[in-house]
Amino acid sequence: MNATIALASVFIIFIPALMLPGPDFIAVVRSAMTRGTKAGLQTTLGVSLGLGFYATISLVGLSAILVEYQWLAWLVRILGGCYLIYLGVRLVIAMPAQIQMTRGKPTGGNPLLFGFLVTLTNPKAVVIFTSVFATTITETTPFWLLALMIGLVMLSSLVWYAIVSIFMSSPPILSRFRNAQHWIERAAGVCFIAIGGRILADSRNPIIP
Repeated sequence: MNATIALASVFIIFIPALMLPGPDFIAVVRSAMTRGTKAGLQTTLGVSLGLGFYATISLVGLSAILVEYQWLAWLVRILGGCYLIYLGVRLVIAMPAQIQMTRGKPTGGNPLLFGFLVTLTNPKAVVIFTSVFATTITETTPFWLLALMIGLVMLSSLVWYAIVSIFMSSPPILSRFRNAQHWIERAAGVCFIAIGGRILADSRNPIIP
């Protein structure tokens, strides 16, 4: 398959999926609005590394293991769903005094690790990448094209979530929500709990490539 056609086939699906709100989007918005631009960009980097990891394992065929061994896919979903619920509960019960809206040094954990772990707990990323790459990647696909796809996946994520982070941490947005940071944390927590619950509810459904 022509390299241009292969890239277009992958990213015509990936880009809309990237822009749809999900756990990654919520993580970036939460970091940007409650901890400032720097934390938002660090979370963006963590999310992009997580997506790059999923793209890599999908391209090298390791994601096929989840399709072959459904019990492992079930375990991944259970762990991912439980982590998101745990994270959501922590955000919901956090005291207002623990939350600071600041443009200085972020507090309350590593934003990069936060973004990376949130992305890793989203098993649907495996399904997306496996489905997309299955229609375009063959044994004859050159290594440089595989590497380019992974690089473009991460670059697309960096650009999109950096825009989201900078916008959501801009002075007009922060001034409007300056006294609502605790409720932003709670709203993010509720979203994480809902997404985690949905993942657990879907854990019995098989992964279909």
